[in-house]
Amino acid sequence: MPPSLRLGVLAWKVENIASLDDYAQHLDRLVAEGARKADLLLMPEYACMEAAHAVIQQPDPAAELHAVCTHSDTILDIMRETAKKHAVWLMPGTLPRPETEGIRNRAPLISPNGTVAFQDKHVMTRFETESWGVRAGNPPGVFETPWGLIGTSVCYDSEFPMLVRAQVEAGAWLILVPTCTDSPHGFNRVKISAQARALENQCFVAVSPTVGDAPWLATLDENRGCAGVYGPIDRGFPDDGVIVEGILNKGGWVFATLSPDSLSEVRENGAVRNYRDWPKSVPQSRINPVELS
Repeated sequence: MPPSLRLGVLAWKVENIASLDDYAQHLDRLVAEGARKADLLLMPEYACMEAAHAVIQQPDPAAELHAVCTHSDTILDIMRETAKKHAVWLMPGTLPRPETEGIRNRAPLISPNGTVAFQDKHVMTRFETESWGVRAGNPPGVFETPWGLIGTSVCYDSEFPMLVRAQVEAGAWLILVPTCTDSPHGFNRVKISAQARALENQCFVAVSPTVGDAPWLATLDENRGCAGVYGPIDRGFPDDGVIVEGILNKGGWVFATLSPDSLSEVRENGAVRNYRDWPKSVPQSRINPVELS
């Protein structure tokens, strides 16, 4: 079986960035802190949008997206060099990438030697489609890591059970959820969804949000949430399934050591077998209405 994973999950407090070097230094400080206690680090969706202020002086969502897309390759290089410097597996949040099909919201997973693979966000929010024109990305996949297969469900994607289920059925035992939410409603949708995915799949789900107010940006002006890791609600796990959770709206890392073996045990010997019972309990065809008599 794969070894246990030391996971670090960040609530990213947005900073006022004056240059791409400032962004690189901010990322470096955070990764340096996290890498002391973890093998793999998870950061939030769109955290790199703070770098837009290096180019755009007045809040403007379209201009901020254009600025980050224009410097997307440079930002990705910064992310890769930071992972290499600290010899850590790093998901540094998501990065808007201008592709042939249009702009996509892509989550890179970077290895300690700098190689990178992407998971796209698959279901767009209204803001992404109506204000930004960001396109739906590739369907859910899984990453190969030293700890086995890991999936990523970017923010809104986590609210759709079948997307995460596809990753779990492909072998993922941990789902990483980088998120960016500007209200308690938005964050709680993601958090509750993450807990539900952990319960119904008997897997681990980690949530990493942006936090804090940044009135100098239109895209990250308000950010709400807390970092957390969630697991099955059954024997051998906390009563509420909360493995670890940070303080609401406060920046900083939380850490958890996670073992795939613990999931194998609960899937086989738990009080319930959500993971196993899913296929035979979900109707495969249209449900007919029940007639009243």
